[in-house]
Amino acid sequence: MTVTTDIAQRQERRERLVLDHFADETRQDFDAVLATFAHPRYELIPGGEVLDGRDPVHAYYLQTRRAFPDQRHEIIKLRHTEDAVIVEFWLLGTHRGPLNGLPPTGNAFRCRMIALFIFEGETLVCERVYFDSLTMIRQLLAGVSPEALPQVLSGLLEKVPAQTPAVA
Repeated sequence: MTVTTDIAQRQERRERLVLDHFADETRQDFDAVLATFAHPRYELIPGGEVLDGRDPVHAYYLQTRRAFPDQRHEIIKLRHTEDAVIVEFWLLGTHRGPLNGLPPTGNAFRCRMIALFIFEGETLVCERVYFDSLTMIRQLLAGVSPEALPQVLSGLLEKVPAQTPAVA
């Protein structure tokens, strides 16, 4: 076997794991999603949030699916690096439940994102997600009356985590 073949096979295995991860998230099979990690870890870059371990990551899945029960992905492109699979995708959903102090608006959103699936060898060690939170918030708040905005935004801003670096 050549080095090129080894690399191609490793990329194929990693890509399959990432695609299964996305499919399991959409199906809301969170045990299967968690099983794609040796130790679940998410880094949500816009808010500086780090979710480290099974319980915090599982709680994140439940919270986001309460807010967006129809959350789904449309993959645009996958790319490989030496230690990661980079996925560019659209995240879509309808705001049907509370989200970090923001009451449900019933609005749909579509936000372009990048997720870095970081590997150590064959082991997924982190999903690091980058997105423009303002794009999402603008879509979720569309149509909210100007009179209601102060109350809605104050609830949302109370939930902003302290700014700590997401990456060590």
